[in-house]
Amino acid sequence: MRDTITEARRIVAGLDLDHIIGLLSGKGLWYSQDAPGVPSIMLTDGPHGIRKQLDTADTLELSKSVPATCFPTAAALGSTWDPQLLEEVGAALGRECRAEDVHVLLGPGLNIKRHGAGGRTFEYFSEDPYVSGHLAAALVRGIQSQGVGASVKHYLANNQEHRRMTIDTIVDERTLREIYLTGFEIAVRESSPWTVMSSYNLVNGEHVGESRTLMTDILRDEFGFDGLAMTDWGATYDRPAAVHAGLDLEMPGSNGAWDERVRAALDAGTLSRADLDEAAARVVDLALRTTTSLPDAATVDHAAHHRLARQAAAAGSVLLTNDGILPLAAAGTIAVIGAFAETPRYQGAGSSLVTPTQIDAFLPAFREAVGDSAEVTYAPGYDARTGATTPALLDEAREAASGATSVVLLVGLPAALESEGFDRTTLRLGEGHEALIAAVTEANPRTVVVLLNGGALVTPWADKPAAILEAYLGGQAGGSAIADVLLGVSEPGGRLAESFPNAQEDVAADRNFPGGLTQVEYREGLYVGYRFHDSADVPARFPFGHGLSYTSFGYSSLSVRKSRNGYTVTITVTNTGDRAGSDVVQVYVRDLESSVYRPYQELRAFAKVHLAPGASQQVTLRLDRRAFAVWDVASHSWAVEAGEFEVLVGASSRDIRARKIIRVASDDVVTPAPGPSAFVATDEEFAAMLGHEVPTARPQLPFTLDSTLGDLRVSFLGRRVVAMVNKRIEKQLGLADASPDDAQAGMFATLVEELPIRGLTMMSGGEFSLATAQRLVTALNLTTPKAWRRR
Repeated sequence: MRDTITEARRIVAGLDLDHIIGLLSGKGLWYSQDAPGVPSIMLTDGPHGIRKQLDTADTLELSKSVPATCFPTAAALGSTWDPQLLEEVGAALGRECRAEDVHVLLGPGLNIKRHGAGGRTFEYFSEDPYVSGHLAAALVRGIQSQGVGASVKHYLANNQEHRRMTIDTIVDERTLREIYLTGFEIAVRESSPWTVMSSYNLVNGEHVGESRTLMTDILRDEFGFDGLAMTDWGATYDRPAAVHAGLDLEMPGSNGAWDERVRAALDAGTLSRADLDEAAARVVDLALRTTTSLPDAATVDHAAHHRLARQAAAAGSVLLTNDGILPLAAAGTIAVIGAFAETPRYQGAGSSLVTPTQIDAFLPAFREAVGDSAEVTYAPGYDARTGATTPALLDEAREAASGATSVVLLVGLPAALESEGFDRTTLRLGEGHEALIAAVTEANPRTVVVLLNGGALVTPWADKPAAILEAYLGGQAGGSAIADVLLGVSEPGGRLAESFPNAQEDVAADRNFPGGLTQVEYREGLYVGYRFHDSADVPARFPFGHGLSYTSFGYSSLSVRKSRNGYTVTITVTNTGDRAGSDVVQVYVRDLESSVYRPYQELRAFAKVHLAPGASQQVTLRLDRRAFAVWDVASHSWAVEAGEFEVLVGASSRDIRARKIIRVASDDVVTPAPGPSAFVATDEEFAAMLGHEVPTARPQLPFTLDSTLGDLRVSFLGRRVVAMVNKRIEKQLGLADASPDDAQAGMFATLVEELPIRGLTMMSGGEFSLATAQRLVTALNLTTPKAWRRR
């Protein structure tokens, strides 16, 4: 047992009830509450850089924060498949936190990319829980090596932005376990995060933060989490129930709005004093862990961190296609086309917005790298803010391309199209960017397309360019990193951690994304990402794990041998080319005959190898018992069905280089269980998967405390409330006297529309009381026209 938790319990035992209850709510937006013997600590946004506000008063001013290194977003870091590199990035983040007196960094995010259109996929690593969990664990280890707490988020099944504060995720137990909980389990077991953040949404009718099953039985008792559990900002729905469930800290603070209800729950016996004291002890424990026995305050070498960000951006760049044009010859005339070359898109929008210490735009970085070896021309092609083009801009781009030896065309998604707060409506690029690709590649087929975006794309134009480089949102050094990769100074080290489908309809979740007004149904079950593509034989345009190199690799001498509690896989990888490079060895497991439905194959191990030309390395990976297991719903446990399994080793889910069949012995009983026969469950199939009838979605009316402000617009009184809240939130977000960018404006508008009525208490710091919120609900129900109340 840690000394700090023992000391924390001793401190709590000496506090009065007011102080104990007070500790369970934050002090304003960014600090925990202090008490006798308990220091207040600062928590601040992450996860790819510190978003510490210049003014830490109770306004959420997204664009005003201290300069910090903006590392590549998780979408790019995920495609590195490199835990060692992510641990280095985490340590750098931790050093910058220490230098700024930040005690907890709110990240990493490891929710599953259920659908590429999710507005926050740039903050998440992968569509696969094994990749997500191991990379998140590496980042956590790095952050916490500096005495700074990490916060693994958003627990649980938070896979879209649409109505994220009130949506009810309906998902069967097996899918929840195998897809959506596994990444959190890996991260908790491998890195012992000091905090976990609960999500806004409900799961199967219950708010995550009020679920004793999710917060205590699974997260703490089963996974072994021993840290502090906090709400996402404003995700407080029933404070006494949340404390009983195992949720410790309410953020932000609500000035005691819930205190009387906590006392009443104690008096009524619905909340035990033991649960209350233990929650308070965890708050104190976190304060002690982050303020005592720590290394000296870090001196940050921002130049070194910028170099690390540049290395990480190159390592996460995925070469999707290449006819041999890359590495690019610095000769003749090279036309750079695309406004992102001057005005880079390098990070996502929302709470993770970082003020960078510097920004490397691609055009000057590329010109500097090319020097006098070639002439570099430039045409913008489109408006960087909107992505729109015009006939004049297209003509200018065609002219620049046609007169060039080669072309580098930068396209992607403007910030207004992907942000926290709202989902993308399509996986396609905007019309302007697709028109530009068509015009430029027709004028000069020796065109390299560089993509700057936060998530998967549909690319019907992919056969037109000579090469495509997916650079994702590469952080402040992304421009220099792209130049390094294009010119061969660095290799394109990335491999896709998400599938790029041929069409949006080829995503199994698309039929039920983002769901309705109050409920989303995960009818695809286990068929997420490559699990669907490989099982349904619906090829992805660029499959999971895919990425080309500037060299080539051979795989040989596969061995799969029984070892203690599992199997040891060894394979020899040889760099058969004439350049140094890296590859990601991916091990998939396939059950040849199963009593329950299973995807065709599932990733169970991976390793990144770096090899000099002609060099070989024997790579050893371990498959433990869980690698062969399924979640058995009947026994609520992991079970391995005896029989033949195929172990497949490859460079992507569709590029298998070696395979071997093994026989796995087991005494476990796997109970036959239904699944979606055509990859998206019917009503009957989904009910069988759930073990009960498919729930009826909550009606919009009558109004409740969970009704959103957007729902109120059917009422005259509701419209007046929304107008007043708009003004208040403008002030709260620091927008009243500012001109927010498109993404921030979109996030703000969605926040107002989708904020639940009870959220007004949290957003107002308790000024709008819970009692007032309830009176508002009553008044709205009385004044709403009868025709609407009957809906």
